[in-house]
Amino acid sequence: MVMTKEMMDAVERENVVFFATSTADGTPNVVPIGFARPMDSKTIMIVDNYMNKTRKNLENNPKASLIPRDASKCPYQFKGTVEVVESGKYFDEAVDWVKSVSSKHAPKAAVLLKVEEIYSVQPGPEAGAKVA
Repeated sequence: MVMTKEMMDAVERENVVFFATSTADGTPNVVPIGFARPMDSKTIMIVDNYMNKTRKNLENNPKASLIPRDASKCPYQFKGTVEVVESGKYFDEAVDWVKSVSSKHAPKAAVLLKVEEIYSVQPGPEAGAKVA
């Protein structure tokens, strides 16, 4: 699945996204994340600074969903499979990004969401429709 430039720009502009995971048996969990941005048209990086339940969920069930805080500006839900990386290029980018904003945080990992489906969350008759 490919995000449009508009989608990528909207995710980049938001300072908070909501990241949803679930346990292996389906118990949902949603958390606000302050560090999330597109890496390319198919990948969103989420920085793991303080994930506990979320991280455990991802280890047992790598499916996740993300929605920007302000759905009126970016009315999309991104769903896909994650890869958790604790070293290498993406992890180094996560560390550099967090350090450029605050020295208080020390990322534990970069979580890469490979976007597989995109849905509309725009109110109205197309709400929930698959966009891509």
